[in-house]
Amino acid sequence: MPRWRRRGGDFDHDEELNRKVSPLYHVDKIRAPLLIGQGKNDPRVAIATSDAMVAALRKAKREVAYVVYSDEGHGFNRPENKLDFYGRVEEFLAKHLGGRTEPWKKISGSTAELR
Repeated sequence: MPRWRRRGGDFDHDEELNRKVSPLYHVDKIRAPLLIGQGKNDPRVAIATSDAMVAALRKAKREVAYVVYSDEGHGFNRPENKLDFYGRVEEFLAKHLGGRTEPWKKISGSTAELR
């Protein structure tokens, strides 16, 4: 963390800096649809942060798909969850950018929860 604070600033303790750079405070500028994947046990990006971002996007009538994996942290490690998320990403990109896709299907053993 000290290295990141030196590079970008202390976002945890500098409210002005946080408001300047956090997408949560700039939802009005977001136009593209978003797909947010979150590990419920993420120690770097708390689920409350993603929940707040999704709530702000929805309040502003922005399109957002939100999927939470109950047994993941920062990044997805379980193969079932990786396959599930990659399938969702492929379908999301095909929908919004065009192109071919194999339809997403439920992956046995994945802990995905669409919220």
